[in-house]
Parts: sequence; structure tokens; C-alpha cells
Amino acid sequence: MSFWNEIPRPIVGLSPMDGVTDASFRYITATVGRPDVILTEFVSVDTAAFAPESLLRDFTYSEVERPIAAQIYGHTPETFYKVAHIVCELGFDGLDINMGCPAKKVAAKGSGAGLIQTPALAREIIRAARQGIRDWAAGQTLAAIGIDGEFVARIRNANRMRCGAEAPAERREIPVSVKTRIGYEAVVVEDWIKNLLEERPAVISIHGRTLMQQYSGSADWSAIARAVEAARGSATLILGNGDLRSLADVYRRVTETGVDGVLLGRAAQGNPWIFRGKLELKDSVKSVCADSVPLPPNVAIEERFSVLLDHCRHFAAWREPHVFVAMRKQLASYIRAVPRAADMRYRMVHVNVLEDVERCLEDYTAALASESFPIRASWNSPPAAALRCG
Repeated sequence: MSFWNEIPRPIVGLSPMDGVTDASFRYITATVGRPDVILTEFVSVDTAAFAPESLLRDFTYSEVERPIAAQIYGHTPETFYKVAHIVCELGFDGLDINMGCPAKKVAAKGSGAGLIQTPALAREIIRAARQGIRDWAAGQTLAAIGIDGEFVARIRNANRMRCGAEAPAERREIPVSVKTRIGYEAVVVEDWIKNLLEERPAVISIHGRTLMQQYSGSADWSAIARAVEAARGSATLILGNGDLRSLADVYRRVTETGVDGVLLGRAAQGNPWIFRGKLELKDSVKSVCADSVPLPPNVAIEERFSVLLDHCRHFAAWREPHVFVAMRKQLASYIRAVPRAADMRYRMVHVNVLEDVERCLEDYTAALASESFPIRASWNSPPAAALRCG
């Protein structure tokens, strides 16, 4: 049985977000919030051939994140077949195919949401990925599909570093799922979903916007509701995604549309605590009682800063020092709810190393205690060179 079917409804998972849900973000979200399921940010299937080190870095995960599905994108079925073997060898619980990314550089090549325009190819990709999984489960080796020995050794080392074993304990078929949108230029959700259902994916997650909308306007949950109707009677679960800012929003959309669950994206940025109320949410949906939906958690500043630092430390240990600046956008999300957030943000958007973050938090805590605001000038300001780097 697929792990998806073992999760009590409604499923509340972490949505993949390009440039956001990296290994550090997912680790913190898993340890603090414990979503029902986690998806990696999308990884191009082409990296298996042209940038294997990048693929392994992007597919770094921790055991605490389980169940976790690796999300991949591309437009060549034979490459999906090969990468499905790698995903299995790395011990993931599922494989998710991105058919929803609206980025021009992705969709213009016929990948991501571009596949909505080529439904036959989309189905062929699902079949290729599933066949790759089946062949791996039946014993096919990575060498047999042309993966060189050095890459195989790196995969085994990644497994050993994560869990102490070089390969999964058993070869088993993992479920294939799809994340997509309601259309390309126009809403075509019924026909598009029926096309995907022909391949019987375990799950179809639907973002309620077309490719042309990108992330503008409002997510169309009435279209997602029609997808639920289109899938009625099938074994495929339908998850909704888009404009879910709280568990109250989740309750409303689940009860209105009948989706089997949701994926939370931007609402989880700087807020891994949002998943803590998922059990109460499930009870509320079961009893059809909106009054019992958990309120947003009131997180003390001390806990917020402690988690923020853990996030930074994990990132600093995982990535090279020169890319620490990528943490800036994460830090800005964490401090949205703190007093004098604008003052704090001024410093956080200029950090370059872990020590800068630690110093910022120390100075902020001291300023808050003594009420010595505004703090932009009074804190130990970064040198002018560091400011220019920002």
C-alpha cells in the first residue's frame, strides 16, 4: 500500500517551493512542525547526466523528514526512467513529477506546466517513471542503465551519511504522484485531470492557478473542486494548493471542495509551527466543527529565535560559506511576527555568515530589553563593504 493511503485525512503536507524548501528548510519544518508528508524542491532530471553533484546536494534529506517524496521535472521520458532508479536508490518514499512550474525557462522547454499542452507526453513521462521504479524494485542495478561507478559510489556515500546504510533495506515500488496547475492559458482542469488519471498516479496535487497567472490573482478553488469530481471513483487522491494562509483556510477549503488534503507553501515560510495543529484540524474536519479549528500558534520570541538559529546552523553545516547569503530570505520570514520587525529586517538582509545572525539576535534582544529603539544606528552595524554586498 502507498504511504499516501496510510495518512489520516485530510493530509497536510509541505509544498515544494523552488529556492525555498531546501534540505535545511525541510529539516527544520520536519523537526518543529511534523507535516504529514514532505516534497523536495524540484530537481531537473538532466542533472543526473550533467551535474550529478548538484542532484545529490538537492536530494539531501534527513530521516526525520519521512515520508518524503523527491520531486523531479523535465520532458524526456527516458531520462525520467533513469532518474527514477536514482530516487529509489536514495531511499525516498515517493517520486513526484512537477507538471506545474510556471517559470518561463522551464515551461518554454515543455517541462513543468508546459506539459499541460502536451497531455500525451505527460502520460508517457508518468509511465516511464513508474517503469523505472518497477525495474529497480525487480533488481535492476544503476550500472545496468548507464550510471557510472563514481556516481554510484557517491549515492552510496550519501545514504551512508544519512542513515548508516549504503542502500535501502529492501527494493520496493514507491508511489508516483504529480503536482500541476488548473491550466496553461485557460482553465482546462477537468480534461487535464482526466488525462492524468489514465495513468493512475497515487496523488495529484493541484495549484489553483493557470501557468499564465503565475502567482498573481487568487487561487481558483472551484476549479480544484471540479478536479475532485473528475477523480471521484478513482484510487487517486486529490490535494489542493494555493492561498492557504492558516489552518482555518485549510478547514474551509477541505470542507468546501472535498479534497483529500492540502499542501502548504508560503504559509510555512518562517512558520514551521503551522503544522502543529494538524491533528486538531483532522478532528475538526471529521466532526464538521469549524469552532474547533486550532488558532495560529503564539510562538514566544525565544523559541522563534532558537529555531531560526538552528535553521542557520544546519544551512551553514550543509552548504559552502559563500552561499550563506541565500539564508537572508528565510530570516526575513521568521521575523515578520516580532516587535520592531522592520528594524530587525534591516540587519538580517545584510548577513553574510552565521556569526552575523548570532550577533543580530544578541543585539536585538538587548535593544528590546532596554527599549533602545530605533536600532539601525545603535546596533553594531555591518561594515560598508558588507552592506554593498547585500
